[in-house]
Amino acid sequence: MTKTQTGLLPDILEIIKNLDFGLISDERKEVLDPLVEFILSKVHSKEEIRLNFICTHNSRRSHLSQIWAQTMSHFFNVKNVYCYSGGTEATALFPMIADTLRKQGFQIQQLSDSNNPVYAIKYAENEHPIIGFSKKMEDGFNPSSGFAAIMTCDSANETCPFVPGAEKRIPITYEDPKAFDNTPQQAEKYLERSTQIATELGYVFSNIDI
Repeated sequence: MTKTQTGLLPDILEIIKNLDFGLISDERKEVLDPLVEFILSKVHSKEEIRLNFICTHNSRRSHLSQIWAQTMSHFFNVKNVYCYSGGTEATALFPMIADTLRKQGFQIQQLSDSNNPVYAIKYAENEHPIIGFSKKMEDGFNPSSGFAAIMTCDSANETCPFVPGAEKRIPITYEDPKAFDNTPQQAEKYLERSTQIATELGYVFSNIDI
């Protein structure tokens, strides 16, 4: 088990401490283990770890995954982890994602006012914020080689059998909370999906021995 690191914003730290990895089924762990193996291989070879989380629109699940992966790498003290996100097309980070993360303790500042706004998403007191906005997976903001492409939605997984520059392609797909937009369950379902992603990526980084 890795040694955890403090400095996370307090509400986020409390959420992580209360996550239950025992809720993850054996079948789901088989889905997550290739990501564990990729990260371990980079740790053991002392290489930087680049993770690009990809879904169709880069608006919901890929951002949640990018942000929680970066947060978990900090909590479990896994160094040299750089997390990104992208889509097969660019749209915008859906506002409910920012609202959900804010409720979970992230400090979020909107840096631009446009159809595709840019956000600074802070998870720890002394770390650079994550820059969140929608972009194509091959956008210049993302790495061009030496990364793992983690496919977070079935659509992107099916339509992108090949991700240019990816060293490894790992499907870890999630149900889309978009199905509950404009319903009374919207906030609950976005929080549920964010917590699921946090739990599973917490499991991944808890298995990185350093």
